[in-house]
Amino acid sequence: MENKTTLEKLSDKISTLLAQFHSLKSENEMLRRELTVLKTERETKEVEIQKLIEENTLKDMEIEEIANNIENILG
Repeated sequence: MENKTTLEKLSDKISTLLAQFHSLKSENEMLRRELTVLKTERETKEVEIQKLIEENTLKDMEIEEIANNIENILG
């Protein structure tokens, strides 16, 4: 078994820490990109939901108008 000097052990630990740092940095960047994509998708869906709510409101108004017309015709 090879005996490592304190400097070699420290160098090994620093290399390990650097490898972990770079790995976590890459993962962090990937998660940032994913978050950006998800935020964009959420905003798109919120716009679509708002559009559907407005369409639903208009349809409700049309139905109410038709019901009123029917009531007026039937007296």
